[in-house]
Amino acid sequence: MISIVLEAAARSVQARQRIRNHIYETPLLPSRQIGRETGSSLYFKAENFQLTGSFKIRGAASKMTSLGVDREVITASSGNHGIASAQAAASIGQALTVVLPETVAQAKLERIRSFNVNVVLHGAESGLAELHAQEEAAARGLVYVSPYNDPEIVAGQGTIGLELLEQAERIDNIFIAMGGGGLIGGIGAVLKSFSLGTRIYGVAAQNSAALAASMIAGRVVETEHRDTLADGVAGGMDEDSITLPLAVAVVDEVVTCTEAEIASALRDLVYKENQIVEGAAALALAGFLKVAESCRGQNNVVVLCGANFDRDKIFSVLNGQGRQS
Repeated sequence: MISIVLEAAARSVQARQRIRNHIYETPLLPSRQIGRETGSSLYFKAENFQLTGSFKIRGAASKMTSLGVDREVITASSGNHGIASAQAAASIGQALTVVLPETVAQAKLERIRSFNVNVVLHGAESGLAELHAQEEAAARGLVYVSPYNDPEIVAGQGTIGLELLEQAERIDNIFIAMGGGGLIGGIGAVLKSFSLGTRIYGVAAQNSAALAASMIAGRVVETEHRDTLADGVAGGMDEDSITLPLAVAVVDEVVTCTEAEIASALRDLVYKENQIVEGAAALALAGFLKVAESCRGQNNVVVLCGANFDRDKIFSVLNGQGRQS
């Protein structure tokens, strides 16, 4: 297990050099109010201010810059990875097809199409879109780029951890939303390699928690996927996902949150921290709030993974109409 963590961290160091000109180095912002209320030093790693509005540009840029432009690429995404891949491909002149679930947020769909890439809508959730993209890659000889199940994708996400090491004097606990595992695997590998005292919390959405269930089982398992505000972490996982053993190696504790808890955290970010983010980012804060008492008096970081939200869904929650289950 130690070897896969160190290897992933080393890849992140290499990826950082390749992607410097393709991303923003995002700020680490001190909490305005929630930290004081919880009796801790709380900071937000603001990937919601990233170039494409999400951390996903890091992994996409890492992967695209590792490929030759003569290869046609296909990928799948519930939105943010598609936006990031389209941005990265457009910047280097690479042909790209993005497969999206039919339920993709309209704003994300329009953003992806703005890069003039080929868009295919397939399936009711991101796992089905990924399967279709994999089948197309095999049939047409394309390079398939997973949103998470790729060493270079994980390496790109891990550059967040490298920035945190420079921005924070000490990190006692970090809270990261768990989807396919690329984000928590990348950041976790870096921090476990260079900041041994940091405790890593993986935060799962109760309505779609494939990685959390797979970590318990020790293998990728099928889980029920219900609608969630944290749509960026929804969906299943590849059976051979490299992120599962990496997550098992780096995650110290998993916190699972309900839709009501995610909605409450989303409102807290708006009204207490003046930040409007997507549901997956609020999920990470919801995880912190659930265990905040045990983190009192410590330095805590919440990764705000993105801000590419569906306006109708978010504003419904802010108006007090959202998520009770």
